[in-house]
Amino acid sequence: MNDVYERLAARLDALPHGYPASSTGVELRILRKIFSPEDAELALALSLLPDTAETVARRVARPAEAVRNTLERMRNRGQIAAVANHGRTMYSLVPFVIGIYEFQLHHLDREFAELFEEYAPTLLQTLGGVKPALARVVPVNARIAARATVLRYEDIEALVEDARSFRVAECLCRKEQDLLGHSCTHMRETCLAFSSSDDVLAGLSSWGRTISRAEALGVLARAEADGLVHCTYNVQREPLFLCNCCSCCCGFLRGVKEFEAPFVLAPSSLVAAIDGERCTACAVCVERCPMTAIVARDLVFEVTSERCIGCGLCAAGCSESAVELGARAGAHPTPPPRTLAHWGLERIEERFGWWQKLAFAGRLVLRYMATPGGARWRAP
Repeated sequence: MNDVYERLAARLDALPHGYPASSTGVELRILRKIFSPEDAELALALSLLPDTAETVARRVARPAEAVRNTLERMRNRGQIAAVANHGRTMYSLVPFVIGIYEFQLHHLDREFAELFEEYAPTLLQTLGGVKPALARVVPVNARIAARATVLRYEDIEALVEDARSFRVAECLCRKEQDLLGHSCTHMRETCLAFSSSDDVLAGLSSWGRTISRAEALGVLARAEADGLVHCTYNVQREPLFLCNCCSCCCGFLRGVKEFEAPFVLAPSSLVAAIDGERCTACAVCVERCPMTAIVARDLVFEVTSERCIGCGLCAAGCSESAVELGARAGAHPTPPPRTLAHWGLERIEERFGWWQKLAFAGRLVLRYMATPGGARWRAP
C-alpha cells in the first residue's frame, strides 16, 4: 500500500468511527479533493492526541517552522484539528465523520457534494453498523411527563448550562443538498459546538462564529420551532457538538431512515404518547414528526413507539397539549459511554475485537505519556 491516499484512508478506517473502502474507490477521490499528497503524508504523522509542531517536526525529520506553517494551513483548510494547551497550539488527526467532513463547510462545492452522496451509503453503514451509536437524540424541553426521569445528559438546557464557550455554523448537510438542487426550507445556521473549556473551541477559528450562551439557547429555541431534531455525540460528558437536524438533508436521520444504519443515532429514553381526548386531529404532530412515527387510525392519531426517537417535536408543536413525552416501556435504554475515549474503545472492540481494543488503548496511553506536559493536558 504505497499510495498516500490509500494509507490515509486505512488510517482513518482504523479509528473508532471508520472510513470504509467502497467498490468504486470514491473514498480515495474524496481524500484527493481535500488533501494534497504532501498534506496527506503529514496527516499520517499525527495522532488522535494533540502534538506540538516541534514534536511532529521531529517525527518527520523536517524543520519545525516549516512544519508549523503547514499544520496551520492544514488546520485552516479543515484537514486536521488544533487545540490550545498552556499557550501552545497542538495538532491532531480527526476522524472523517465527525471531523474532516464537517470542517469542509467553507470548501464545499458541487463536485464534493456529489462525491459525498456517492459515498454516503457505504460510509453510513459503517458509522451506524455497530454499537455504541455515533450520536443520540436529545429531547426538547416540552411536556415531559412528571413521572419520567430525565438524565442530565438528556437535558438540552443542562448541556448548554455546563458549557462556557460556544460556536455556531451553517448546516453542512443542507448546504450540500442546496448544491445538489435538493434545497429544503429549514433554517441554515444550526450547528453548535460547545465546551466547558475555551481551549477546545480555539482550534475552530475557521469554522462558524463565536456566540454567547444566550445566543446558543436562542438557536435551540428557533430550531425547535422549525421542527429540527437535537442530536449530539453519544457520550455523557463533553459531547462537544449539537446538531439540529432535518430528515430531508441531515446524515444522522437519513442514516436511520434511508440507509438502515441502526447505530448511527440512538433514540432518547423518552417516547411520545397522544391523549385521544385532547387531540383535535389537526395533524400538526404528523407534519412535525421526522420519523413518520405518528399515524391516523379511524380519525385517531397514535404513536408507533418502535419508530419514535423521542425528540419531542410533536409535543412542542401541539397547541392543545395533547402530546406528552414519557418513559419508554420495558428496560431503560443502555446509558451512553461516559466520555469520548470510552466510546472509542467500545467501538474499536465492536469493530475489530477485544485484542485491537487493548492495542488501541495502549497506543493512546503511550502517546499521552510522550506528550509534552501530558499529565496537564485535558482531553476534550
